[in-house]
Amino acid sequence: MISRIISLTSGIIFGVGLSVSNMINPEKVLGFLDLFGQWDPSLIFVMMGAIIVSAPVFFLFRNKNKPLFADNFSIPTLKSIDKNLIIGSGTFGVGWGMVGFCPGPAISSLALLNTYSVFFVLSMLGGFLLTKLTNKIIVASQ
Repeated sequence: MISRIISLTSGIIFGVGLSVSNMINPEKVLGFLDLFGQWDPSLIFVMMGAIIVSAPVFFLFRNKNKPLFADNFSIPTLKSIDKNLIIGSGTFGVGWGMVGFCPGPAISSLALLNTYSVFFVLSMLGGFLLTKLTNKIIVASQ
């Protein structure tokens, strides 16, 4: 139960941070990606602020055997770069660059009840379901 409360609290803090920094506005992200036009460097400052806050905490807890609020660390075992990783990360990057949203800011922006945000999140969930269905079909055919 405590891990769910910590997860919820962390998510709320993350969402508030995205809102305060205005990163839930796709125009801010698209402005950052527009290197040869009206470039907006504010996303760099948001990233630097996150690093300044989190780096000391990571340093302090670097030798822990387990997280504070979980039984063990959840570290990915797959270390290779394969076709699925390249296709997935490429799709994520292209989508982010096209619309200026990634999942965190999109979900945070739902609080504004913006039609664009709602459509994006519904499309994202549809993509998740389509991927799951496609993977089941591929596994079943093998």
